[in-house]
Amino acid sequence: MRTFTALAAAASLISAASAITLLEKRHGTAPRVVQHEIQRKTVDNPIARDRARLRKRQSKTVQENLDNEETLYFMNATVGTPAQDLRLHIDTGSSDLWVNVANSQLCSSKGNACGASGTYAPNSSSTYQYINSNFNITYVDGSGSSGDYVSDKVQFGGVTLENQQIGIGYNSTSAEGIIGIGYPINEVATQYNGGNPYPNVPLHLMQNGDINSNAYSLWLNDLDASTGSILFGGVNTDKFSGELQTLPIIREQGYYAEFIIALTGVGANGTAGSIASNLATPALLDSGSSLMYLPNNIVQTIYNDVGAQYDSSQGAAFVNCNLAKSTATLDFTFSSPTIRVAMSELVIVAGYDSHNQPLCIIGISPVDGGTPVLGDTFIRSAYIVYDMTNNEISIAQTRFNSTTDNILEITNTTGVPSATAVANAVTSVAVSSGGARIGSGPTSVTSSAWALPTAAIGYDVALLGALGAGLAFAL
Repeated sequence: MRTFTALAAAASLISAASAITLLEKRHGTAPRVVQHEIQRKTVDNPIARDRARLRKRQSKTVQENLDNEETLYFMNATVGTPAQDLRLHIDTGSSDLWVNVANSQLCSSKGNACGASGTYAPNSSSTYQYINSNFNITYVDGSGSSGDYVSDKVQFGGVTLENQQIGIGYNSTSAEGIIGIGYPINEVATQYNGGNPYPNVPLHLMQNGDINSNAYSLWLNDLDASTGSILFGGVNTDKFSGELQTLPIIREQGYYAEFIIALTGVGANGTAGSIASNLATPALLDSGSSLMYLPNNIVQTIYNDVGAQYDSSQGAAFVNCNLAKSTATLDFTFSSPTIRVAMSELVIVAGYDSHNQPLCIIGISPVDGGTPVLGDTFIRSAYIVYDMTNNEISIAQTRFNSTTDNILEITNTTGVPSATAVANAVTSVAVSSGGARIGSGPTSVTSSAWALPTAAIGYDVALLGALGAGLAFAL
């Protein structure tokens, strides 16, 4: 199979101390918010990684060995006493904070696999406390992490969470520590070990009095930016244009468990619903997935319109790299608000061919019967407020590369400031059961046929250069 030279993307780290901003309200009192800059980091093979972590309701996995690098988003934190530095992947699609240890088989392997994200040494911390050995997070392909649940001091954003419950990955197949910031009901302890939910990081911040409401805002910035921000307990009105519009989170079997909202239309170039209308399909807002995963028929239409060639051996659709210069957009409607995603945010350089010419993919893949996922190729274009207190999502078009701030606090009485509830929003769609992207254990899944055009493995830049002729989008 073909492999590509990895595309290196700069993502400079900043210290946890310099990443903090506590801003003043105009009337002079300090809002109860915690703002932390987040860093973008490249990761090998985003499609393989996403497929490994998609929800257990998905019916297949796709074999691929694409060696391109795409982005994940991290925040700096410390764990323990004295403080041990870690860089944690921010994941709205899961709910546990977990870290690796240096002597695990993965982290101790040749090449220092866990060096970039850091590791945790529990016995070196005077505030470490053992809870149980029930931590065991497993994704659909059997990858994941297992070990102990413990408690320890966690610090970031100028705040300290004493006795925060975390997982320790003594056995792990992921080099990245993760901070899951979803609903506590979706924690591994609750989903698969029969335990009770514990206060995960967002809830603990509220209980600790650092924020007033169990809510946070996410601003990833554009594909070229190395940093964005996460704002616990508030919104930053300088980071979006227009107004925030509020949508209900969809319940699953009577429970609020994941950040699923109703996707009602997909269009292009400002024409809402021109690709698909009256959808009422669930869509998971998941910062832990690099790409978008949409219903197959919608993906097929998009591929046809942009001249994408799907390569089943890579699990990716290749496009002419010049598509990134297009003024075309894909437009996603949620009852009322529409988020426009520019082609420059969707076209990703996957690597280079033997002639050092770039090879590009489009950041959209088929979900093939599972629940659609709106990952980072969508989230970068949206400013999103995740409100677990009121079980709502507020969303607006992002403002890329904003350098100013206007922080407003979210309270349990006022809700999300400057947000307007969507009238007659879709509140119910069919959602298959499952816990985030977590599986209940190693699962045997097989690839099923999918009728997209399959590009020949041996194509080169000449073929890519020919793609896009007669596109429906204006290039």
